[in-house]
Amino acid sequence: MSVSADPKEFVGKRVLVSGGTKGLGRATVDRFLAGGARVITSARGVLDPIDGVEFVQADLTTVEGGEALAQAALDRLGGIDILAHVLGGSSAPGGGFTALTDEHWLGELNLNLLATVRLDRLLIPQMIERGAGAVVHVTSIQSVLPLPDATTAYASAKAALRTYSKSISKELGPKGVRVNTLSPGWIMTEGTGAFLKRIQDASGGTIEDARHLVLNGLGGISIGRGAEPFEVAEAIAFLASDRASSIHGSELTVDGGTVPTV
Repeated sequence: MSVSADPKEFVGKRVLVSGGTKGLGRATVDRFLAGGARVITSARGVLDPIDGVEFVQADLTTVEGGEALAQAALDRLGGIDILAHVLGGSSAPGGGFTALTDEHWLGELNLNLLATVRLDRLLIPQMIERGAGAVVHVTSIQSVLPLPDATTAYASAKAALRTYSKSISKELGPKGVRVNTLSPGWIMTEGTGAFLKRIQDASGGTIEDARHLVLNGLGGISIGRGAEPFEVAEAIAFLASDRASSIHGSELTVDGGTVPTV
């Protein structure tokens, strides 16, 4: 199942999607392609080509990787009109804050905060020169609803990304560049299984026990399920589109009603 897209909505737009080869990132790439955009993305490894997508092999958790992707975007597409920062995730172990070493913390910060900061610094200036552009940063409801056993470092990095996004929105709005954040809840991607396995390894029990541990930590999901990647990708495309031309410095939450507060 997918959302029907206007095939002309993003015609003439050049879009960079970070982390666009699987999960939510791939769904986001597909959504922009369906709208007629030219798209560039990257991954650490070599992947089979995606029709209509420029690909760069780069590790965005490093300075060199960010520079390689940004330069490729400038060289191959002549610039970027839309930045969709989807890259993120967590490889830190469960077991609470004492299980997290400096290396775990640095890894989470490089993946979930600094990779975005670096690409912004490299590519937003050319948006400012044109006086137009749209930036969407994918954060997480974990920034306001962390799971202490498993996501402390990830949630902290996403909270920092949220604050950073608000700050630059104040700077960039008067220069014609819109900045918004998209805060998803639990998304049913291929990474979900690995996440549950780490919790299982730390807490014992079964994968189903781990799933219930997460759901209990979240307080449940009102609609009774996690989001499909294409559903969240549609929200990213909306924020990047002219349909959202007056939405700036805002956060759109797509969590099925998980966060229980106003």
